[in-house]
Amino acid sequence: MKIGAEEETGPVLASKDDPRVTFIGKYLRKTRMDELPQLFNILKGDMSFVGPRPERPAFVSRFLEEIPGYAERFKVKPGITGLAQVSGFYATTARNKLKYDLIYIYHQSLFFDFKIILQTLKVVLTGRGAQ
Repeated sequence: MKIGAEEETGPVLASKDDPRVTFIGKYLRKTRMDELPQLFNILKGDMSFVGPRPERPAFVSRFLEEIPGYAERFKVKPGITGLAQVSGFYATTARNKLKYDLIYIYHQSLFFDFKIILQTLKVVLTGRGAQ
């Protein structure tokens, strides 16, 4: 993100062709290299590899009020990748992401995790959904 990207607007959700993203940021997002620091959170036990992506705290309280069932996402640890990330685009709505997160939560299994990891590799290698 550009320095001071949200100073005037406050927290804003990502969008397709987000003007706040720098050239290097676009590359890091497309290749998913921006996720590498999350590996430390997995090692600490704060995250898992597969699960609902954590949302910025500024949006969580709003989504809890506006989106029925949003609290269900907190039944499992957040993950670096998830069904919502491999099934949709980066800038999809919170309601749409929640649908995928709930499918994952209620059908969670080692096989499902493996399938999501394989789909994640496909997304990383093709760049599909990285916008």
